[in-house]
Amino acid sequence: MGDQMPCAALSNVWNKVKPFLAIISLQFGYAGMYIISLVSLKHGMSNFILCTYRHVVATIIIAPFAFVLERKIRPKMTLPIFLRIVVLGLLEPVLDQNLYYLGMMKTTATYSSAFVNMLPAVTFILAMIFRLEKINLKKIYSVAKIIGTAITVVGAMVMTLYKGPIVDFIKSGGVAHHGTTTESADKHWVTGTIMLLASILSWSSYFILQSFTLKMYPAELSLTAWICLMGTIENAVASLIMVRGISAWKLGWDSRLLAASYSVSAPIKTKYNE
Repeated sequence: MGDQMPCAALSNVWNKVKPFLAIISLQFGYAGMYIISLVSLKHGMSNFILCTYRHVVATIIIAPFAFVLERKIRPKMTLPIFLRIVVLGLLEPVLDQNLYYLGMMKTTATYSSAFVNMLPAVTFILAMIFRLEKINLKKIYSVAKIIGTAITVVGAMVMTLYKGPIVDFIKSGGVAHHGTTTESADKHWVTGTIMLLASILSWSSYFILQSFTLKMYPAELSLTAWICLMGTIENAVASLIMVRGISAWKLGWDSRLLAASYSVSAPIKTKYNE
């Protein structure tokens, strides 16, 4: 009995700590993904093609598990559910990821990864609008959410002002000290920030629609596989429109292949774990 007590205590501690360790490891994984993706994009890889390859591999990996593990619980596919999946594929793989990559190329990987911290705040606001989140100011839990949302938004705004043209304008005392290069960089930074904001809004909208869709189609793995498949098709169409030339689709033993392979876990974790 004496040996069983410490083991039980350690097991309880591990179960409590495990989610936090998973979140920390996930953040390290995302940090690596941001850097590797930016390197591949700087070396000429199209963001549309990168997103397409990511979801091709994600579909191949997750579909067999969904087919086997959920064959007895998977609901019948209907037209309303399919249309929602089409919209989900458009929101997260196509709009969110491509806007994010475009914004990252116009700013930096550090700035873009920090900007993602606005995602919970925007999702929380949308959840309140669609009545998925109930607020009771008498409860500490609700007050903490409001305070956290405010801090997140203020922090993102401070980052924007710090790197954008507003603070530079104040520090320099006027635009006379800025050259054409600085003005162009400032415009790119503002454009990149707008793209990142649009990406976060699309990502948050994806979470809201996903929560409604899961009520109609309560098979997480199968829904993930469907969204990855639709994201692949829609991204491929966007790639064919936006990118000319077959050579852009070629992968070698370089940062392009590494980015497509390393980033494949992101669509799976985003759609399944979130």
